[in-house]
Amino acid sequence: MKTNLTSLVILAFLLISQNAYNQTNSKMKYKPLTPEEQAVILHKATERPFTGEYVNTTAKGTYVCRQCDSPLYRSEDKFESDCGWPSFDDEIPGAVKRVLDADGRRTEIVCANCGGHLGHVFEGERFTPKNTRYCVNSISMKFIPEKVMTNKNEGIAFFASGCFWGTQYYLMKAPGVISTTVGYMGGHTKNPTYKEVCTGTTGHVETTEVVYDKTKTSYEDLVKLYYETHDFTQVGGQGPDIGDQYQSVIFYADDDQRKIAEKYVGILTSKGYKVATILRPAPEFWKAEDYHQEYYEKKQGSPYCHIYKKIF
Repeated sequence: MKTNLTSLVILAFLLISQNAYNQTNSKMKYKPLTPEEQAVILHKATERPFTGEYVNTTAKGTYVCRQCDSPLYRSEDKFESDCGWPSFDDEIPGAVKRVLDADGRRTEIVCANCGGHLGHVFEGERFTPKNTRYCVNSISMKFIPEKVMTNKNEGIAFFASGCFWGTQYYLMKAPGVISTTVGYMGGHTKNPTYKEVCTGTTGHVETTEVVYDKTKTSYEDLVKLYYETHDFTQVGGQGPDIGDQYQSVIFYADDDQRKIAEKYVGILTSKGYKVATILRPAPEFWKAEDYHQEYYEKKQGSPYCHIYKKIF
């Protein structure tokens, strides 16, 4: 009887934990987690040393929270500590929260945005001049590689502002823009179709990729145009198009773009706007079906929910 009662208590705890996770995940729209990811991120387990995906990663890019996509660490702050887990000697400012561990001896680190468990932080080991080691589980993160352009005079940018037909309409006409492509970014499935994205279950956002000539325009100019051609105060859609796939999002390709995007969020806020635009590191871009490309040019029409309004 005692064994059966214990088993029932454990089962009830697991069911309650899973139900709480499902409710929180649904409410906050976090990424769905596998059982293995839940064990570490939610229940503070630790993956075995030297088994993680990012132990030996040296490529340039950004490490983001696997659960909520918040940027956590930059590749330039990663170093080899031979401890068996990815190690960093610095965090992206404000990205990581420190909490006294349950054992009362170590300091746990969690994502400051969603509270997901990352690992532990140690100081005084003298691995690097910063004398700090963020010891992080690979499974708690995703790596977003830095976008590399073959032509040094070309830059790439990713903007989402509702229906990508309207977003592309204005950006493709901007001086210095070489090409634009509409597609999908930020979801948890590969090669999504328009029909799948429209269900709102894939997590993707309708996005426009912009390749531009750095000698003729700048990322800052494009950000200004982006804000002047949609309602960046609207939450969960754009005009009559409602759903997460129509969110206002800037997917930044590198740290310089992040700083510029943050700068303009600050400028708009100082002007009295409630900016709903989400800033996220750029994940993989999936090109949309051909009939979506340069849609208004083909139809000889103009956007119904994107209107230019001078702000800057």
